[in-house]
Amino acid sequence: MNQPVNKDDAAQLAAKKARSGRNVALALGLVAFVVLVFVVTLVRLGGNVAHPH
Repeated sequence: MNQPVNKDDAAQLAAKKARSGRNVALALGLVAFVVLVFVVTLVRLGGNVAHPH
C-alpha cells in the first residue's frame, strides 16, 4: 500500500520540483522577451507608416 518515503526519494522530488519551477520561470521570461520585441517592432514600424521618409 503506502510505502514510506526515504530521504533519496524526497531529495529527488525536491530537485524535480525545483527544476520545474526554473523551467516555468525561464518560459515566462522568454515569452515576455518575445512580446517585448514584438511590441517594439510594431511601434517602430507604426511610426514609419505614419511619417514615411
